[in-house]
Amino acid sequence: MEQITLNEYLLDAQRAHPEATGELTELVNRIALCGKIIAQRLRRSTLTGDTGYARTSNVYGERQEKLDVFANDVFLRHLRYGGIVSLAASEEMAEPKVFSPDGQGHYSVSFDPIDGSSNLDVNGTLGTIFGVRRRREPKEHDHGLLTSGREQVAAGYLLYGPATEIVIADGKRVAIFTLDDSGEFFLSKENVRLPASGKAYAVNEGNQTRWNDQTRRYVEWLKTPDPKTGNVHATRYSASLVGDFHRILQQGGIYLYPEEPGDPKTPHGKLRVLYECHPLAFVAESAGGRASTGRGAVLDVVPEDVHARCPLAIGSTEEVDRYEAFVAGKA
Repeated sequence: MEQITLNEYLLDAQRAHPEATGELTELVNRIALCGKIIAQRLRRSTLTGDTGYARTSNVYGERQEKLDVFANDVFLRHLRYGGIVSLAASEEMAEPKVFSPDGQGHYSVSFDPIDGSSNLDVNGTLGTIFGVRRRREPKEHDHGLLTSGREQVAAGYLLYGPATEIVIADGKRVAIFTLDDSGEFFLSKENVRLPASGKAYAVNEGNQTRWNDQTRRYVEWLKTPDPKTGNVHATRYSASLVGDFHRILQQGGIYLYPEEPGDPKTPHGKLRVLYECHPLAFVAESAGGRASTGRGAVLDVVPEDVHARCPLAIGSTEEVDRYEAFVAGKA
């Protein structure tokens, strides 16, 4: 494959839209820069003492890892300049950060700076998730963010694994770029399509006592041998949403974080709509896959507040369709 940089790819896409100002290209490049800075810190974190908890908690009362705080600060630092971003909302902040109160910035960004924080101390896979919307005039206390996920104009994630990669979706296509030793992100896969079916599933089965009966029956179905082939779905859960979804994006299957009526803290699931569910649902649908709450498309969810949660079943159309059938009592 010809060595195409992320910036070259974005400029080509920009040329296809004569009305484009170049601001979205600049914004995605800044997100990629944040990923480079975070990846560099992660590579030496176990040597520099950057793992472990900070002396702070996030809005959910969860203790923050030092690198959660660092990554959040990196994003705020590099999104504030140039008047492109009017507002940045993070899983780690109680309220969004307003950069241009006069509404000059044309975009709003929601992000989860470090996904999979529990993997930090064991050198496990981590990620960053982001979604980009055009700025809207705020209504009361909605910050202009409380809209369906279909209003995103771009979304994606960074994966910090054996290689650092950035995955970008624009609503029609998905591309993957890999960070080279030169410091450039190069295109490694373009026009990524999520297989219609797959044999992997990722779910925290330690939570099954909190699930409803429909979810329990569905996961048992995943582990039941196919009558024709004898094959079963193989579990691939790593405690990293980004890492697990990245596999499913390319190989098919389903990632599941369902509602948990047995837990008063997470009756609607653990994942946050703006910072995790909407961006990854945008990627999945851009690649021909699906993301569902079990009762409808995740992208149609309009959150009630900036930290609202919803269930997530994301991946191949066949597996997600089957999950919805179980939830509806039709399977």
